[in-house]
This record gives sequence, structure tokens and C-alpha cells, in this order.
Amino acid sequence: MNKEHFELHQPVTEPIAAIKHLADHCDLSKQQLKQAMQKGAVWITPQSKVSRASSGTQRLRRAKKELQAGDCLHFYYDRVILEYDMTPAELVSDFGDYSVWNKPYGVYSQGSKWGDHCTIAYWVQHNLEPQRPVFVIHRLDRATNGLMLLAHTKRAARLLSQMFEQRKLEKKYRALVHGRFSSALQTVNTPIDSRSACSHFSLDQFYPDTDQSLVDVAIESGRKHQIRRHLSELGFPIVGDRLHGIEKTVNTGMDLQLCAYRLVFTCPLTGEHRHFELGN
Repeated sequence: MNKEHFELHQPVTEPIAAIKHLADHCDLSKQQLKQAMQKGAVWITPQSKVSRASSGTQRLRRAKKELQAGDCLHFYYDRVILEYDMTPAELVSDFGDYSVWNKPYGVYSQGSKWGDHCTIAYWVQHNLEPQRPVFVIHRLDRATNGLMLLAHTKRAARLLSQMFEQRKLEKKYRALVHGRFSSALQTVNTPIDSRSACSHFSLDQFYPDTDQSLVDVAIESGRKHQIRRHLSELGFPIVGDRLHGIEKTVNTGMDLQLCAYRLVFTCPLTGEHRHFELGN
């Protein structure tokens, strides 16, 4: 077994505490197992759901949870992920039913089976006062920083999600790119992974000393790495892009210079105008 990265799927044959069941089947200490549970790396499929392709599988954080015969415990261990220490998110505004945050570079929008402690959803749920449920409305790539909306009630989540689906808001990005960008508006319609995608780019400012341009971005779709791929296609890769930019071969040591800097919409709960914008 790879001690740095492994999966464990262990059926339960008799009533037993979750922490003991894990400890009996892997070499990690109970303290390490408890930390992994708190960070969202342990899941349980109740006996009644085992035969339904894990449709009832959910995270398990309680070390003393009493497991029953027929349950199945799942452990997804990745040392690097579990040791990741995220940068705290910054609260921009709290409206009770939802809040607006500035997500830092390196923070995930949602968790995976390997854990959720390095997500903005987890951070908000454990640090926003008073504590409330958190529903992710939209996503930003891990390497993208900027404004995110998070809902705290099911009604707000539904209405805000509809607002995004119907594109009833203005959402804009800024990207620092290599080279001198054209002063004319540039539109790219190249599909992403066989799905339609459209991005609009305009020059905000050129920096001759570094031969870099600050570009304003609006998108009509939200495909994976859409802005990064479309700018690279135009010949203006984003500074710090290690997947689609010159940083693939030359490490500049910079984080991805892409920020979701503006959100403007009419609140679907109150009808009030909302305008949020981050400075340069």
C-alpha cells in the first residue's frame, strides 16, 4: 500500500466505533485518523444503501460513530491534500440568506472524496458568525481568485442558482497576460471539450516595462479553464498559468493572475441592486 495516497473500502461485520474500525485496517495513528475524518476524507455507506451504487454515501466526521453490520466505510487518504493549509477567505458582505466572499488563490470551491477542508465552503461554514449551512452557487477554479456568492438557505440557493443559469447578472474578470494585447475587442468562440464557449476580451492597460497587459474579460459560458485556454489561443497566455502558458517551460514563480473582480445583480430575494467590485 502507498502510505502517501491510498483508498480503503472496508465492510463492517459487527457493531463497532468508526475510529476503531479504521484503526484495525490501516497503519495510521488514531490521531491521524481523527484529523482525516474532520477534514472530510472518510465516508460511510449505510447498510440500507450498500446495494444502491453508493447513492446514500456521505461524509463521516464523528470518530465515535457506531457502525452497524452491513455498513461500508470508505477512507480516501492523500497526505499532501490533508496537510494543505488554505489561505483564509475574506468576507466582503453578509446578507444573512447569502454572503459574498473574496476567494484566495489555491482555495477550492468544493471538496472531493479526498477531503473538503481546503474549500471556501468549509471555511465559511466554520468561520462565519452566526454559523449557517453553506450552499455553493457557482465555482471558481482553484487557481482563480475573486468574488464568490454563497447561499445559506435552500430558498436563497435556488433563487441565486436560477439567476446564474439565466445569466441575470454581470460577472467580469481581469487577467494579466504576456504581450501587448490589441486595443480592439477580441471575441473567441472556440468550443471547450466539445461544448460551446464564448469569451470577450478588451485591453485595460499595457505595461511596457514588463511587456504585459491587463485584460478585461466577460464570458457567456463557464467551461473548465475557458478564459485561460481562449487567451492562450489568442497568443496572450495568462501570467502564472502553468497549464496553458509559458510557465509550462519557464517557472516565473507567480500565481495565476486571473481574478473575478466584479459581480452586479438584482437580489432575487429583495429586489435590491447589488454591486461588488475588487480593486486592482
